[in-house]
Amino acid sequence: MTESSARFPAEWEPQSAILLAWPNADTDWADRLGEVEETYIALVAAITRFQPAIVCVADADVEAYARARLSSARVDMERVRFVEVPYDDTWLRDSGPISLREGDGFRLLDFRFTGWGGKFDASQDDRLVERLHEMGIFSKSSRQSIDFALEGGAIETDGAGTLLTTWTCLGERHPGASRDELAAQLAGWLAQERVLWLEHGALEGDDTDAHVDTLARFAAPDAIVYQACNDPSDSHYEGLQAMAAELAALRTAQGQPYRLFALPWPAPVLDDGRRLAASYANFLIVNGAVLMPAYGDPADPAAAAVLQQAFPGREIVQVPCRPLIWQNGSLHCVTMQLPAGLVA
Repeated sequence: MTESSARFPAEWEPQSAILLAWPNADTDWADRLGEVEETYIALVAAITRFQPAIVCVADADVEAYARARLSSARVDMERVRFVEVPYDDTWLRDSGPISLREGDGFRLLDFRFTGWGGKFDASQDDRLVERLHEMGIFSKSSRQSIDFALEGGAIETDGAGTLLTTWTCLGERHPGASRDELAAQLAGWLAQERVLWLEHGALEGDDTDAHVDTLARFAAPDAIVYQACNDPSDSHYEGLQAMAAELAALRTAQGQPYRLFALPWPAPVLDDGRRLAASYANFLIVNGAVLMPAYGDPADPAAAAVLQQAFPGREIVQVPCRPLIWQNGSLHCVTMQLPAGLVA
């Protein structure tokens, strides 16, 4: 296969499953395991209404416990598959496979996962894709190991050759590379025709260095949903206003402005005085639905209404994600979609 025969599908294209990892006492969730387990139960319940979930578990005891919790919550266990594999933490968006369609099969891109630039140990997570591939989880697929630090949450594709990312993150990961060099590398590996960069926008409490999936997401090749801030007294106001102006200036591959959908701004969520990164842009698209992070905020219903406008014909399902942002991520960050046909 030639490089040009590959295609990076958009998240809204048909999926075979969602990949995630169950939190346990050996992950960073240990101090608040009970709270986050409730979120995972709600998340798996929501996913399995629409498609299968593949749940990574650290060992047989974790699997037995997760199975019991999900069964007692009346989750459709026919759609839950457990896979025993080592992992450091549960941020599968960043340690899971980036899947390209290639002919009648798939190429799994296995970039280096460095714990967001060496902030956390990630030696097990960095081997996750390799191990899952060796276990035969994926069908008709090859694995391409790429010695380049890149997380799935740092990139967005429209499925038609346009990539959206942030200079804050990629510049931080690769300080010796120019924007043109990084764009060329990303376009080559990810089978993209162009790369759009955002200069502005970052959330306090986000240790990913401004992953795009907390800020702006494609809803269609001509539409972008983004996290707005309309509170001039908020510390995020200036940066997110600047990002909104950047998005308004972007053009589609056909030279048209994007249809833009502004998500409302939730009230600050503090934990022992620390601001947590609550973003409605961290939603997950599944077959027939959009799973939206809900924070118990008065803006939750308004965010759901915006997503309904951006994704007509899909059900909007709110998943309580307040426990997730304690560890600086949300719903999209803990999941990775697997395109239709990829799962054996």
